[in-house]
Amino acid sequence: MVYDSPKGNISILVAGDAMITRRISMFKEPSFTELVDLIRSTDASLVNLEMLFHNFEMSWSNKGTISFQVSDPSNLAELKWMGFRAVTTANNHSYDYNEAEFMTTLSHCKEQGLLQAGGGRNLDEARAPAYIDTAGGRVALMSATTTYSPESRAGFGRPEFPGKPGVNALRHTLIHNVPKSAFEALNEVNRGLGYEDLEEARRRFLPTGAEEYDRAVETRFFENRFKLGKDYSMETYCNKEDLTGIEKWIRSARLTSEWPIYGVHCHESGAGGEQQSSGTRTAPPDFLREFAHFCIDQGCAMFFAHGPHFLRGIEIYKGKPIFYSLGNFIFQNETVQWVPDPAYKGLKLSYNHAAGDWGYARSDGGRFGFAAHRAFYRSAVAVCRYTGGSLKEVRLYPIDLGFGEPMGQRGRPVMAQGQVAHEILGWMQDVSKPFGTRIAVEGDVGVIRV
Repeated sequence: MVYDSPKGNISILVAGDAMITRRISMFKEPSFTELVDLIRSTDASLVNLEMLFHNFEMSWSNKGTISFQVSDPSNLAELKWMGFRAVTTANNHSYDYNEAEFMTTLSHCKEQGLLQAGGGRNLDEARAPAYIDTAGGRVALMSATTTYSPESRAGFGRPEFPGKPGVNALRHTLIHNVPKSAFEALNEVNRGLGYEDLEEARRRFLPTGAEEYDRAVETRFFENRFKLGKDYSMETYCNKEDLTGIEKWIRSARLTSEWPIYGVHCHESGAGGEQQSSGTRTAPPDFLREFAHFCIDQGCAMFFAHGPHFLRGIEIYKGKPIFYSLGNFIFQNETVQWVPDPAYKGLKLSYNHAAGDWGYARSDGGRFGFAAHRAFYRSAVAVCRYTGGSLKEVRLYPIDLGFGEPMGQRGRPVMAQGQVAHEILGWMQDVSKPFGTRIAVEGDVGVIRV
């Protein structure tokens, strides 16, 4: 063997959502520097960039959303200082300040030498990998989001027309199963309001590849699909056209790298599991499990998800790790410096208020929303170690994000210790049990041996 890289020995660290609005490189607590040293010690470290980085270089519009996820571009250097080599950029905040500032964010990433996957000038660019060259082999990072605004979805071009910039959006179908009484009631409402005729007209102009359905057992109500069943339930599955397009890039990455990895931003939840204040549950949706298995089946070495802002379970599928949510890595979304007028109005604030007032009002001084629940301030980073091309071990390092600290302080990650570390690892053990995954606790670290 001429090179060492094909031996298949590598360590890869993955983390959840990074919402960084402040410099962090000046801090010296041992629990913080230990985390930084861990990130730097791995061959490749990856995190989701759930924040836009720009100086309002372009005009902006909020498309009816309350935009606020923006940080100074210099904070990208903080992530690079920590040791991150690449970031995923496809998520529900990518278009908070429209196409122009999303593309500006990607430009700032490039200027900082921070590789990104998930966004681009067209759909192929958004689906294409970011390649990270390491001594242990070439890592190909790809990214998608299942939670997105319609205008943020990237599109293909034509020979005579450019593609649409945006994110790699993974569409999915949601069907509500309802009993006969509810099904008949929905049809009666549609008939009474005249929506039945509109639905018939819509069906005549279905695009190529769109799903047909039997109206005897399925109906539409305010753009939602309802199916006749025995009881109330939901079923979800991935869009086949998107799977085909994504498979092309995984196949290419498998040929040009040793370590294809897929990262997905997903706020949707499945049935079961503990209910969180955000309205989501610890169980991932069925379509996310479908997509995770699809990516591994196509040749990915790892799959990691983020989005619900708390930890979900871990599955070892065909010897490959699947992280259904790694929670928050940096959670500084209350201390943005500039906030648009619609965000103030949404909290009944006036021109006599500034960004600090908005951040305080958003959580009612820490008594509401994310700031009121410790689950959003406790997470983990995972280090996957491969030997001879196979996964040998996953080490889970619990992270403390300062729940209960003042607004200007909380959200910065440090290594969790003692009781907090063990509570986090206990949570991870519980949410991983449905996948048959056993996590051993060794000191303040969780270990999965394959």
